[in-house]
Amino acid sequence: MNNLIGQLDQLTKGIISILHETSYEELESFVEERQRIVDAIGDEAVSCQPTSEQKQEIRRIMEHDSEILARMNTLRLEAQDWLQKRNQAKAQRSAYEAGYTPDSILMDRKK
Repeated sequence: MNNLIGQLDQLTKGIISILHETSYEELESFVEERQRIVDAIGDEAVSCQPTSEQKQEIRRIMEHDSEILARMNTLRLEAQDWLQKRNQAKAQRSAYEAGYTPDSILMDRKK
């Protein structure tokens, strides 16, 4: 279990060191790898109880969760803003792109 906790610690330290420049793809792969390690730790915890030192180490690693969640939320809000702007632009563009028939004739009345 110490090996898995060490892997989790290294993974967390790695993402924290580049957190503010991290893309959503990097965060996604981090979350997938982290979940794999956490599942393995959970499987081992069933067979042998973690020591108090191991529990303390896990708590220390989990202290970084709020920073990681904040970055994820920032990326989510950026994506949401981009989608709203894109939809607004699409609505404005479609107002000017009316479906005119190319062979139509415009007739003016004389006054």
